Amino acid sequence: MKVVYLGDVVGRAGREAVLARLPDIKARLKPDLVVVNGENAAAGFGITGKIADAFFEAGIDVITTGNHAWDQKETQSYINQQPRLIRPINYPAGTAGQGSVIVEDVRGRKALIINVMGRIFMDPLDDPFAGVARVLEKATLGGTVQFVLVDIHCEATSEKMAMGHFVDGRATLVVGSHSHVPTADAQILDGGTAYQTDAGMCGDYNSVIGMEKEQPLQRFTRKISTGRFTPALGEATVCGVFVESDDRTGKAKFVAPLRLGGRLMEHWPQY
Repeated sequence: MKVVYLGDVVGRAGREAVLARLPDIKARLKPDLVVVNGENAAAGFGITGKIADAFFEAGIDVITTGNHAWDQKETQSYINQQPRLIRPINYPAGTAGQGSVIVEDVRGRKALIINVMGRIFMDPLDDPFAGVARVLEKATLGGTVQFVLVDIHCEATSEKMAMGHFVDGRATLVVGSHSHVPTADAQILDGGTAYQTDAGMCGDYNSVIGMEKEQPLQRFTRKISTGRFTPALGEATVCGVFVESDDRTGKAKFVAPLRLGGRLMEHWPQY
């Protein structure tokens, strides 16, 4: 199975870039599934039903989120109606939505997508490792499902890497989100799990992690805020990860970063 994962979509620039580039991505890489982190898609904070619907209509299969999942009030009702929009699995019991979903590709192969949030420098949610383990107890890689993707939304690189090793051999891809900067460590771990610490964002990199520079600079240099953070509107770079797996085992055969457009050096996976 071939899967494309795209990192945090930030604001209008990120949305437009993803929608514009998606047909080319599908034509060149021929992914069976596309997963996108959409938690910053609505003006940098959360996602709306309208935006999610536009992504699904464009051919995106699953949308993950993170700590901004609830910044748009309508999300709590929309997420209960749309199971392919998921939130971190380690939110407390009773929180709207689900933290994982199983989807099928056109050939009937099943992929389990898990969204989880780290706890270091983040909100103190339930144990992310225990939460992921509970889901994996019910789904066997290479058995009941042919692909498992874990989106770990997290600040600390150590926590992301620990998650990769924790599920090595039980997941096809563990990929980090939230940091908005693509890391250069795409690899296949010893047990066959593809891993990258952060996929990077789909947004304007002439910014401070996707936001116009003035307000972040004010806060860093003067410790004052004179306005709201707003997404940068320059040409966005679409950043993500491409993985090909073995259908028999569910383990990764190939992993590489994807970077298209904007200010970063372009990189198409070569396989």
